[in-house]
Amino acid sequence: MSPFDGCDHSVDRPSNTQTFLIISLPPNHSNNITIVLSIYMKAYQQSFLWNPQSLNVTFAPIIIIKTIVSYPSCNQSNHRSTMGTHLNQETSSVEAELQSKLLLDDHHVQKGGLRTMPFIIVNEAFEKVASSGVMANMIFYLMEVYHMEAATGTIVLSIWTALSNGLSVVGGVISDAYLGRFRVIATGSLFSLVGVTFLWLTSILPQLTPSSCQGPDTGYSSPTRAQLGFLYASFGLMSIGSACIRPCSIAFGADQLKHRNNQRLIDSYFNWYYAANTVSIVIATSVVVYIQDQFGWRVGFAVPVLAMLCSALMFLLGSPLYVKVKVDKSPFSGLTQVLIVAFRNRKIRLLPGDCYNHSNDIDQVELTDSLRFLNKACVVRDVDIGSLGSNSCGIPTVENVESLKSLIRIIPIWSSGIILFVNVLQTFPTLEAEKMNRKITSRFEIPAASFSLLMLLTITIWIPFYDRVMVPFLAKFTHEPRGLNLKTRMGVGIILSIITMVVSAIVETIRRDLANANTMVVMSAMWLVPQFVLLGLTEAFNAIGQLEFYYSELPNSMSSLAMVMFMVSMTVASLVASLLTNIVDSVTGQGGGVSWLSSDIDEGHVDYYYWLLSFLTLLNFVYYLICCRVHRSFSSSESRLSHVVDKERFDGIEGKH
Repeated sequence: MSPFDGCDHSVDRPSNTQTFLIISLPPNHSNNITIVLSIYMKAYQQSFLWNPQSLNVTFAPIIIIKTIVSYPSCNQSNHRSTMGTHLNQETSSVEAELQSKLLLDDHHVQKGGLRTMPFIIVNEAFEKVASSGVMANMIFYLMEVYHMEAATGTIVLSIWTALSNGLSVVGGVISDAYLGRFRVIATGSLFSLVGVTFLWLTSILPQLTPSSCQGPDTGYSSPTRAQLGFLYASFGLMSIGSACIRPCSIAFGADQLKHRNNQRLIDSYFNWYYAANTVSIVIATSVVVYIQDQFGWRVGFAVPVLAMLCSALMFLLGSPLYVKVKVDKSPFSGLTQVLIVAFRNRKIRLLPGDCYNHSNDIDQVELTDSLRFLNKACVVRDVDIGSLGSNSCGIPTVENVESLKSLIRIIPIWSSGIILFVNVLQTFPTLEAEKMNRKITSRFEIPAASFSLLMLLTITIWIPFYDRVMVPFLAKFTHEPRGLNLKTRMGVGIILSIITMVVSAIVETIRRDLANANTMVVMSAMWLVPQFVLLGLTEAFNAIGQLEFYYSELPNSMSSLAMVMFMVSMTVASLVASLLTNIVDSVTGQGGGVSWLSSDIDEGHVDYYYWLLSFLTLLNFVYYLICCRVHRSFSSSESRLSHVVDKERFDGIEGKH
């Protein structure tokens, strides 16, 4: 962190403020000096901002160097004295490193700021238009052009979704630990552009798609391996592109504002970012889908190509203005180290007098007894203390161990959300809408893929309504600041998911009976509205509740893993949906029978499939209740790591005051 964070960098600093005062302190003096630092920096900032040209005193930014060498938490004083012999060498190296970082910060003074926001937001928004516009109608493209069965097309789309979400985790790690966010986003934009262009070529060049028929009696031809390979290559390239852009874009935008001590500015950026994403999905599932339905695939896929071209060009045009933060270590490295060292020390017996390796944060975490085998990773024995200067770097800290425990504790509840995403990711409602009356007027017909927009609209309307109306009302009865606690909200989401699948099954049963009754009556597609609204409420309660739960349970140093866990959940759900679809299609279609998931849904039984999902979601609700009870037993017996205020959060509070 630069010592000038919190100052307005839009004004040039006078030359007499370039002196840096380095103070080296042992850990037990950090609290007092941090307060002095806060007062000192406020005086510096106020004098500098009010009259920068007529400063009568030189304010030198202070850097507090806390002891870098960690020490074991034990009562033997000679252990800490051993650590002190290495303090001077460690401190001098850190001083040099910090001075070099300060000089680099000066180079970034004139970069970043609000002027970079259009480039970043347009990049993400146009990428969302391209990817969502392609995905919304893809099931029909696979069935009509590549002659796939409905079940096969659903499996392909599920795997594609899983690949995109899974690679997002990899993209985030690569950007944070290796290449940096700018390079990853730029590379991802190019990959997405090439991928969507490849897909567009399949609609233009007949050599890339199977012929419509082989003869008058032979029916449709199947795609060749080369044709499928080219199609899947386009999907893969788009997945890589999305995986590079989505996990990095919002953080890269925040990087441009990190030198501005204005929380309202950052909040405004997040609001505009999510608003742009919402508008992008609305455009993709309405305008782009309508163009594909009315003007065909050639024109319909050309729109995402143009959108992705604008996305890449806009981002690259802003390159000279960006603040490009240097890479740091991955948040997974400390967790991986705990597992490795715990396995290496698996034969060690923990004794009451053992010492443990602590970090030097202002507030230290107590080692808990749950998952006690992981405690072996941070134990320090005499052989380690005797060579503290060289070997302690390989010993995880208590904070690392407790962070991993926090992650492990929430995995059961995390797993209970997978089946909900399986329900959300279904493509069969779109096939149902295609068979129903979608006309609003005699000339306008709603595209079948546009009905999924109802989920987004429901979430968009419900969230502010719940926050402004329901929370104050419920808080009177529950005495909970959130209205409903997070576990209750997630449970409500699971119940709504069960109701959604039941409603879907009933509506499909009625639709199928009417379609097979040889009547002139065609069921209105408006009967699909309730299930899409319920799906939106399911996400609003459970999915958003999951995110808040992860943020509340994980320590502040691991808050970035909350979104990672959410993306992994989507990945696993996509794979489960693919596997479930394949099993149901294979089992119900045995012996020459008609599969439940037949391409002709009038002959199949999608309603039976919905009843199956209802039953699985009900079982999942029972599993969720068990997970909540197990998690409550952990929480009641131990203090939470997330309640400890670490240095980063302390600095944030000091900066606000």
